[in-house]
Amino acid sequence: MQEARGAAPRLMAAASTDDVGDVRRTVEEKPVVVVGRRGCCMVHVARRLLLGQGANPAVLEVADDADPAALVVALRSSSVNSAKGVVDAYGAAPVATMAATARHAAFPAVFIGGKLVGGLDRLMAMHIAGELVPVLKQAGALWL
Repeated sequence: MQEARGAAPRLMAAASTDDVGDVRRTVEEKPVVVVGRRGCCMVHVARRLLLGQGANPAVLEVADDADPAALVVALRSSSVNSAKGVVDAYGAAPVATMAATARHAAFPAVFIGGKLVGGLDRLMAMHIAGELVPVLKQAGALWL
């Protein structure tokens, strides 16, 4: 299949501490990142949805034995440590939010603007509700 846009960067990572650092750096540097297992059809769907909106997501492929909950907790731990006592948009404390996220974490995990959006189901819900394009614009993933 021929792409009209340039190919999204594909990076390989695993669940080790060094690789979590690589994933963290990519999430901080790129406006849109999709993290999932190699060859996962759900990663492909998330990527195609984002490409269809005009964003060019970076795709991080993790090892087959990678634990999505551990990866999400590792990615969020630095922000929780720096935001003690802060309450999120839903009124939950960051540690409680982190625990809830870890319980529901699944691949693919979509990050927009350095923040975890959720999985493919949340990404599609945002698209259907008309929330995706404004979030992509705010993250700098769209020019118009």
